[in-house]
Amino acid sequence: MSAQQVLDVIYELILRREPDPTGTASYLSALQNGSLSPQEVAAWAVASGEWWSVTPFPGLGQSLHLSRMMFVRSLPAAKQILDLGGTALGNATGALVLMGYPYIFEDLVVIDLPSEERNELYQEETAHAATQTKLGPVRYRYHSMVDLSDYADGSVDLVYSGQSIEHVPLEVADVVLSEVRRVLRPGGYLALDTPNARVTRLQQAAFIDPDHEHEYTHAELHEKLVRAGFEVVEAKGLNYAGPSLAAGHFDVDAIATARGLFSEIEDCYLLAYVCRV
Repeated sequence: MSAQQVLDVIYELILRREPDPTGTASYLSALQNGSLSPQEVAAWAVASGEWWSVTPFPGLGQSLHLSRMMFVRSLPAAKQILDLGGTALGNATGALVLMGYPYIFEDLVVIDLPSEERNELYQEETAHAATQTKLGPVRYRYHSMVDLSDYADGSVDLVYSGQSIEHVPLEVADVVLSEVRRVLRPGGYLALDTPNARVTRLQQAAFIDPDHEHEYTHAELHEKLVRAGFEVVEAKGLNYAGPSLAAGHFDVDAIATARGLFSEIEDCYLLAYVCRV
């Protein structure tokens, strides 16, 4: 494959267009003389403002996953971690590590329902016990996240609840938050993300997942967190949906393109919070 063909493929796959004259002048000769590898040119394309602002993923799910990875990588460092519902199907390292949590920890416990008690969408054949990752040991405990009685008061630095609070009824969520507050040490953090009902109701009348019990608006969940005794230190939205909300029409491509973290939390597809006790 010639250097021109390599450049054409990189632009088509990542930016979905042909190389422009400026891009050709910048990268073609470097590819030809070997001063830049195809991988380095591809990395430039992914890091470009164009990729972030105008190039959609093939699907909204992939875009939301990238935004959630950005959120996870922004979380505070912690030594003792509980991950509520953090099974990563087919990967024993768990969702938090898999999505790029960057800090070394002493113990990370993934709490999830036994596979047979989950919706069939989330079932897996393998039950994990423990696995060693480059960041630290990940252990699995299979029980409801409502029951944290095995975990001592003030024993945890960080609780992460990624796409899980919406899977329990409103009154049960209050119990979960109360238990989370109990097990967190003073100054410890709760981080969570969940669908934004203001946007998901625009997408469809029913819940976006048949296993959801309640999809929150920002006002609802913020009030619930504060009532549970948490200080909300950061509230961000993931994947901006402002134009769709203004038009009253769910534009999946536009929302998939507007990936990342945004301050206008009420206008985003996902709600994301970092709270402190």
